[in-house]
Amino acid sequence: MAAESSTSGPSSNLRIIVQKNPSESQLTELGIKSWPKWGCSPGKYQLKFDAQETCYLLRGKVKVYPKNSSTTEEEETVEFGAGDLVVIPKGLSCTWDVSVAVDKHYKFD
Repeated sequence: MAAESSTSGPSSNLRIIVQKNPSESQLTELGIKSWPKWGCSPGKYQLKFDAQETCYLLRGKVKVYPKNSSTTEEEETVEFGAGDLVVIPKGLSCTWDVSVAVDKHYKFD
């Protein structure tokens, strides 16, 4: 018997981690400037992350609404913007509400 039957809905505990104003040395250590760039204009985007993404926003402002099986409570919302280092977990489905055009460096793990 496989022990994999103990999956308790991974989508319920997927959390976006936002680090405000990481140090220049941390950004250099991560090699952020060598990561590819991505941008989008203001609007709403349905996204599904098939891999963990780490990104650093050069500009922009985003409100993320995770698609959670049971709740759509306000505290589920995560906001981040220019100068933030963000880690988005693998398997997260969400809506990005972009109020200020985004320009970011990103990397998938």
